[in-house]
Amino acid sequence: MPILEGQGVTKYFGGLAAVSDVDFHVDQGEIVGLIGPNGAGKTTLFGLISAALVPNSGLIKFKGENITGLKPHQICRLGLARTFQSVKVFSNMPVISNTALGVHFGSPKRVTSTQAIKEATRLLEFVGLSEKAAIPAKDLTLANQKLLEVARALATKPEVLLLDEIMAGLNSTEIGQAMELVSQLRAQGITIFMIEHVMKAIMSICDRIIVLNYGKKIAEGTPQEISTSKTVVEVYLGE
Repeated sequence: MPILEGQGVTKYFGGLAAVSDVDFHVDQGEIVGLIGPNGAGKTTLFGLISAALVPNSGLIKFKGENITGLKPHQICRLGLARTFQSVKVFSNMPVISNTALGVHFGSPKRVTSTQAIKEATRLLEFVGLSEKAAIPAKDLTLANQKLLEVARALATKPEVLLLDEIMAGLNSTEIGQAMELVSQLRAQGITIFMIEHVMKAIMSICDRIIVLNYGKKIAEGTPQEISTSKTVVEVYLGE
């Protein structure tokens, strides 16, 4: 059974269908890529899954239960977290405090400050930011701010993690490190649904890829199938 699925998911902004009748599923333990040109509806779909946006029609299920219409904090506490295409760190707060906030937010029970800091410390070590724990988030490089977003999302203890372009703007070394991090997350039992334009990464680490164009799903398959799809080549990958 899929851990996350959508049926006929549709979202209009005015008269424009940003996401149009999209069916998708992500099985437990998978890494699934979501690709498409700018404006294809990828981030809108993530917004619908995470309840930042409300669909006009369609159904979204998590672990077999209908989550359409729930609030973002309810979605998060069920075990579904996300990062953002444009990083949304709390700029003036220390890195450790940013991460500790995720611990507090994701827990349905009261968490002490000591417990939150302990868990945040562990997660910063995991993503490689332990030496930067005390500095303001605004002083991190873009690559490290993206890692901070991952750490903060992990602090909510997700079963499914939506990663929105965590490799955008990174150099080749940083991209390799991000790919390794995604693989480590899967090894820890976290299911990954990721938007990415870095095709080397998508083709290397994803089990399956979904392609959107103008809000519609136009293809789905293995990396090999997607890379050789005439439709995908024409609309996205280029000749």
